[in-house]
Amino acid sequence: MISPQKDNLILSSFVIDWYKSQGRVSLPWRHNISPYNVWISEIMLQQTQVKTVIPYYLRFLKERPSLESLFEATEDEVIALWSGLGFYRRARNIFKAKEIIKTEFNKQFPKNFDDLKALPGIGASTAGAIMSIAYQKSYPILDANVKRVLSRYSNINEQSPSKRDKQLWEVSREVTPMRGIFEYTQGIMDLGSIICKPKEPDCVVCPLNKICDSAFQVKDGLKASKILKVKPIRDIQFTLAYTNSHVLLFKREEKTFWDSLWLPSEYPRMHKITKSKSSSQQTIRQKHQLTHLELNLSINLLRYNKVFKVKTNAEHRWINKSDIDRFGMPAPVKKIILSL
Repeated sequence: MISPQKDNLILSSFVIDWYKSQGRVSLPWRHNISPYNVWISEIMLQQTQVKTVIPYYLRFLKERPSLESLFEATEDEVIALWSGLGFYRRARNIFKAKEIIKTEFNKQFPKNFDDLKALPGIGASTAGAIMSIAYQKSYPILDANVKRVLSRYSNINEQSPSKRDKQLWEVSREVTPMRGIFEYTQGIMDLGSIICKPKEPDCVVCPLNKICDSAFQVKDGLKASKILKVKPIRDIQFTLAYTNSHVLLFKREEKTFWDSLWLPSEYPRMHKITKSKSSSQQTIRQKHQLTHLELNLSINLLRYNKVFKVKTNAEHRWINKSDIDRFGMPAPVKKIILSL
């Protein structure tokens, strides 16, 4: 909780003034604002850096510029627009949410905080951001960047994540202004991203340095004591059957990484994909980093003169190479297909 000596409005006024002069006002989702645009950008920005999101956001809106156009999209088409961005559950949540909006909200984007929060993929902070940015309503937010700013501002050192978040939500509510909510919300997110960084925060130029309880006191003591986390390694072998014009892909239903994406066969014997009938063979090996996992990929490339039937209950299809942008698939798989 903020100490009684602090004026809650001081923080928000400093943040608003700083955003107007120093904030990233040119970011594409800060123009042509609509609830739909804000929703897509906020979901994309979950666990992903701004510079990575920008091209995906622009591509998504080019293909699906409005909620009405999204209503017509299949799950595959939504995931395809997400290919390469990672954390594909976010794309599946967008599909689920738009289906709920379509059937339960009469195709109208929700304007109520509780309705937004009940949609797949939207938590309290994302709902607050949509209410603040799209509807200009005063709601607190608490994404990772805001947590860092407010925990340093109020010198919150609680080790329990649940207790810490409870304290931070209280602080966030207290400092959220009634006016200038758009500039405040964007500003405090920018502040955490480009000034109040996890390591080596730039307190000299921070607009809060005179009222922050941790100003000029943040130590980068993690360098010496931080234990290097070693990602588990998983070996995966795929077999990609292809012709001059088509590739054979299977939709992964296993509830793990890459689920619902289109992949080469993991079970070539079961699928009767044999080397003996192929005209050429090649194996490509590469590493691919996921957030919590390192993959050692081995992909056997089997070229065939023509497509053939596959006996399996698994969802699969021969996809024309010119149509692969319509199907969601991991970046390394798509890259290999494009090189064939």
